[in-house]
Parts: sequence; C-alpha cells; structure tokens
Amino acid sequence: MSRHLQITFDAHDPQALSAFWRDVLGYVHPGPPGVDLPEDADPLAAWDDFLARVGVPEEERNTRSAIEDPDGYGPRLFFQQVPEGKAAKNRVHLDVRAAPGLQGEERMAALEAECDRLVALGATRVRRHEPAPPMSAGFIVMTDPEGNEFCLD
Repeated sequence: MSRHLQITFDAHDPQALSAFWRDVLGYVHPGPPGVDLPEDADPLAAWDDFLARVGVPEEERNTRSAIEDPDGYGPRLFFQQVPEGKAAKNRVHLDVRAAPGLQGEERMAALEAECDRLVALGATRVRRHEPAPPMSAGFIVMTDPEGNEFCLD
C-alpha cells in the first residue's frame, strides 16, 4: 500500500517560505480547521484571525505554515520555525519539473524562463548544468529564500 507524503522544511519565517513555495508549485494555503473560506479570501489572514481567536500570542503565530496541492496529488509541504540557521548543504532537495517532455535548447529555454520567474520571487540561481545525453537532460541549481537547494529539472 502506498503512503501519502508530507515534506517538512525547517525555517526562520515559515509564512514567507511557504508563500514562496506556494508560488513555485502552484499550491495553496489551506484554511484553518472549521473555517469555510470564500474563494477570494486570504487564507493567511484567516489563519491570523483564527489564531488570535483561539488565544495564540501574536509572537507565536508564525511558527508553522503549510501548503497543499489544490488537485490533491502532490505532497503537503509543512514549514516549522527553528531558531538555528541552515549550516550545510541539505541532504535532500526538491527537483521542480519545469520542462516535462522538452529536450535540448527548448528544454533549457523553458528552464531559464522558470528560473527568471523564481528569482523574481526570491530564489537565487546557483549554476546551470548543460545537457549531457544520455544521462542528463540539463538542469539549473537554485536556492530558495532561506538557502535550501533545489533544481529546476
């Protein structure tokens, strides 16, 4: 039997990092438990209202955040606040499939366009790896706003 997967990120600013990954992946922030949000409602504002209503002190309201695939297929991403900074290269990283089915120059152009979009969202470009068939179709290494490495693949 297969299992559902949640990927957890340690973060200094869970809300900001979850918003970055929401925009990268086309995910959504779920609403608070028991709250029906209108379609145009801001789920992060709804969470802030909910946490205030249940008595969570303001300084503790950005200790966690989550995003989910609106279609229900991809893993849930959970972001938890930690006091320490990232000390070394992460041992697990995400590969964001930004050019499925494309090859050669067309693939690399699609990856470059996505790289530009993500840099505008706060990512950092690290390096580009050219296609090296048959083992690699080419990819771009990047980091998110808190320094977690990922690849556009």
